Amino acid sequence: MEIKVLAFGKITDIIGVSELKLQNIHSSDELINLLQTQYPKLKETKFVIAVDKKIISETVLLEDKSTVALLPPFSGG
Repeated sequence: MEIKVLAFGKITDIIGVSELKLQNIHSSDELINLLQTQYPKLKETKFVIAVDKKIISETVLLEDKSTVALLPPFSGG
């Protein structure tokens, strides 16, 4: 099972790339725990998660080829 993780804004700065491909991640919580372990600065960063283009607010089970986006707060004018 493989998922694609897309990072935007300051999240890209923290993890150093805009796209990751990860194997054997089965839930959004598992993904966040892994990323926060590898990139501790993410623990202090606010962001929302979208799975397959839908913003989530609770744990979601991921499927093979799911795309997860890590979205920092947006501001604009």
